[in-house]
Amino acid sequence: GMTAAGAEAVLLTPDKVQPGDLNAYDAIAFGCPAMGSEVLEEMEFQPMFDACKRSLGGKRAALFGSYGWGDGEWMRSWEKDCGDAGLNLVCESVTCCDAPDDAALEACRELGRALAK
Repeated sequence: GMTAAGAEAVLLTPDKVQPGDLNAYDAIAFGCPAMGSEVLEEMEFQPMFDACKRSLGGKRAALFGSYGWGDGEWMRSWEKDCGDAGLNLVCESVTCCDAPDDAALEACRELGRALAK
């Protein structure tokens, strides 16, 4: 989605991101699956996100992830956390149960296009 819309996309993993690193980007897509009882992954992703989110106020962002059971509560909690931190979520978050189907993949492409605007 982003590259098709003419933007450059860079893939970063949570273990490689330091708090100031994300300031260099105009927009950020965060992806994380639900873990345990519908929470963000707690070993790498949650600590990275917590360390970075306060410096991202006003930053254009979008969220995506999958879950294995439940109803997506982890995404609603994450969206609220982003709003509280001042991130500008530019589109509806993309969630899917288990592996993404064609509709979820298209929603991810649309998410990328929304970030590229």
